[in-house]
Amino acid sequence: MNVGCRVAVGLVLALPMVGFGQAVAPAAPQAAAPLGSIASHPDWPVAKPEDVKSIDAIIAAVYECISGPAGKQRDWERFRSLMLPDGRLMAVREPRATDPKPVGARQAHNDTTPWSVEQYVARANTGMVTSGFFERAIANKVEAYANMAEVWSTYESRRNKDDAKPFARGINSFHLMKDGDRYWIVQIFWDAERAETPIPGKYLP
Repeated sequence: MNVGCRVAVGLVLALPMVGFGQAVAPAAPQAAAPLGSIASHPDWPVAKPEDVKSIDAIIAAVYECISGPAGKQRDWERFRSLMLPDGRLMAVREPRATDPKPVGARQAHNDTTPWSVEQYVARANTGMVTSGFFERAIANKVEAYANMAEVWSTYESRRNKDDAKPFARGINSFHLMKDGDRYWIVQIFWDAERAETPIPGKYLP
């Protein structure tokens, strides 16, 4: 065998050591699928069946939970039972004159702050108990498919239940998930009516 052949054979024999024959690290085991929001919160408050049996029932229950006269504590355990444990609540927030000035040339924009269920409870409780707060739906527009639904719920807010006129109106957008024989609220996103953005007639009674 000449030198060229010996070199060629040597390279071929060496290939398994440096290429195809190189030990391959075993594939990393696949991570287990994460538990869902409901499954990972086994101690979450259990809802009353009548509160969550239908779309209308769970929407009405939310309004009942947050409504009440000054001095009355709200039933936040009932409220929690309606919400997905990792649910979110958020309002459209318009720029205010008191906001910090925008950085550079960036103009102020609408924004929102997503609150967890606990953050919302902590934020809302004091104001609702101090001033009194009643909110009710005057019209609900429902879109649903399979196990999800969205409800555009036009609301009126009052300080006292018998006030002739509401101090605010707007639309709550409820995102719902059906779980067997009950519904969960995944998210509530809302915006208040303003002079320049009156509520369209299709969202009114």
